[in-house]
Amino acid sequence: MTINQQDILNSILESLDRIDYIKPKEIPNIDLYMDQVTTFMEEHLNASKRYPEDKILTKTMINNYAKNRLLPSPEKKKYSKEHMLLLIYIYYYKSILSIGDIQSLLEPLTDRYFHNEGEFNMQSIYEEVFSLEKSQVEKMKQDVIDKYHIASDIFPDAAEEDRQFLQTFSFICLLSFDVYVKKQVIEKLIDGLSKKEPAKKRKD
Repeated sequence: MTINQQDILNSILESLDRIDYIKPKEIPNIDLYMDQVTTFMEEHLNASKRYPEDKILTKTMINNYAKNRLLPSPEKKKYSKEHMLLLIYIYYYKSILSIGDIQSLLEPLTDRYFHNEGEFNMQSIYEEVFSLEKSQVEKMKQDVIDKYHIASDIFPDAAEEDRQFLQTFSFICLLSFDVYVKKQVIEKLIDGLSKKEPAKKRKD
């Protein structure tokens, strides 16, 4: 691959180094109105946007999440810290999972741990899960590097312009196949979760 493509790889690796998550201590301990929720999410997840004009969260999205039972209804039009944690999950899941799958995953979590003051509650689970994900970044970086080198060794006899395109295309295909396989695994786990424990009807 060319120097430019190496620069792209370096940029990708640097972006992985910047991966972070909203820490519970950053979320206000007071309930928020919808405008405050969207503003908070916009400020804290702005770095994850692909394009500057993209919206992290809108009022319509929040209303749809509540309508589809991904999110408990607000109390007196205010959203708690637990609502915020669920919205963060939804934000990350929606790029790879259907609304139905997100509901199947989050509904039992909400039924068990929303407004739960015990050892396992929405905040303690969130902290544990995201600390695990943060620890995986170095492994992810190495995997990206490995796929980059695999792709850089193919089509050696192609003309320069063709080789650049075909190697980049192959690199994307390798990354995409990895996502595809993991998505299949996630969907099977969600299907098994749904069969094992049918979602309970949440009280309004």
